Amino acid sequence: MNNAKDLYLYKREGAYIPRIAAVHDLCGYGKCSLGVAIPVLSAAGCDVCPVPTGLFSAHTRFPKWYMHDTTDMLTDYLDAWVEEGVEVDAIYSGFLGAAEQVEAIQRLYREHPKALRVVDPVMGDGGQKYVTYTDELCDAMAALADGADLLTPNLTEVSIITGMPYQGQDVDDAYVRAAIDALLERGAKNVVLKGVVRGDGLIRNYLAGVDCDLAEVSGELLPYMLHGTGDLYASALLGAIMAGQSLYDSVAFASELVVDAMRVTSQQPDFEVRGVSFEPTLGKMTSLLA
Repeated sequence: MNNAKDLYLYKREGAYIPRIAAVHDLCGYGKCSLGVAIPVLSAAGCDVCPVPTGLFSAHTRFPKWYMHDTTDMLTDYLDAWVEEGVEVDAIYSGFLGAAEQVEAIQRLYREHPKALRVVDPVMGDGGQKYVTYTDELCDAMAALADGADLLTPNLTEVSIITGMPYQGQDVDDAYVRAAIDALLERGAKNVVLKGVVRGDGLIRNYLAGVDCDLAEVSGELLPYMLHGTGDLYASALLGAIMAGQSLYDSVAFASELVVDAMRVTSQQPDFEVRGVSFEPTLGKMTSLLA
C-alpha cells in the first residue's frame, strides 16, 4: 500500500469533512473508547457520529463499575439515521456490549457500502478476555475480520480470532507473519498487529495488506501500561489515514503519538488507572491537516 487512496474508497478534497460512524462504548471515568475517539478524530478534521455500544460508569480496571447494555436501542437509533439520510465515509468499531451488536455494524456496512471499514477488535489483553466478553461475543467479533479494510488487533485478540496459541508478547517474525497471514485469509484487507515486545526496550507494530508486504514500525517501550492506549492508537491511526497519510506513515504517526501521551499521563495523579491523557497531543492530530 503506497498511498491513502488504496485504503479508503473516496478522495478527500478541499474543505470536505469526512463523517465517521464510531461504534464504541462510552465510559464516564477513565479515558477510553468514545471518550478518546471523538476528540482525537475531531482534531484530525473528521465529523464523528457515535453509535454507543454500552454506557460505563468507569472502565473495567476499577474494582467498582456499572455497565448499561445499549443493544435494545440500536435498531431504532440507526432507523432514525436512515430517515434523516445520514451518510458516512467510514465505520470504525471497537468495544461491543453484546454479540447481537455485530449485526448493527453489519447493517451499517450494508447501508454504506462505500464506507471504509475499520475494526479494532477490542476483546482482551495479556492473554485474557475482558470480563464482559463471552465466547459468543468473541466469535461474533471475530466475524468482523471478514471484509475489514483495516483490522488492528493485539496479540491476545489475534489468538481469539485465529485460534493460534497465545505466546505472550515476545513472538518472533515467523509468528507475526503467520498471524497476519491468518487474518488476511479470514478476509481482512489490511492488518496492523500491535504490541510485540522482545526485551530490547522497543515495542513493535507490524502492518501488511493486499498491496504491501510485511513492514515493522518500532518505538520506545515505556515501563508502565495504561488503559485506553489501544483506543488512542486506533483513533490516531484512522485520523492520519483520513488526512491522506499512507498506512505506514499512519502507523508511525499513531505509535509516536501514543508514546507522547503516555509520557504526559505519567505526570498526572493516579495515572495508572485514570486513563491515557491524550489532550496535550491533540495539536499533533490537527497538524495532519496542514
